Amino acid sequence: MGIFSNIMAKLGFGDDKKEVVAEAAPAAIEAPVAAAPVAISAVDVVAKLESLASAHAEKLNWKVSIVDLLKLLGLDSSLAVRKELATELGCPAEKMGDSAQMNMWLHKTVLQKLAENGGNIPAELL
Repeated sequence: MGIFSNIMAKLGFGDDKKEVVAEAAPAAIEAPVAAAPVAISAVDVVAKLESLASAHAEKLNWKVSIVDLLKLLGLDSSLAVRKELATELGCPAEKMGDSAQMNMWLHKTVLQKLAENGGNIPAELL
């Protein structure tokens, strides 16, 4: 499992599919009284991160910092892991040599990828 997959899992991406299957199966066996609940496909990333941030002992600025975003999710935020994530997401070579540029690219790209995968990310964060 890649680092980005870990980020998505921590934010609950993919959880709704399991719930739909679990809830739909009993409904199919019983008399069709009501339709099975339909899961919302979008993940409210901001709400989840704000909730985690409010419960976190350290004040983390996840809206601008990839390090803080990873810390908030309980993931390793070391330079080695960030470089691995940058490579996984296709960071341009010229940004890989400068950790500040890589971090800015990485933060923006992670939020964009979350949005592409059904995350509800406000335009101002993209």
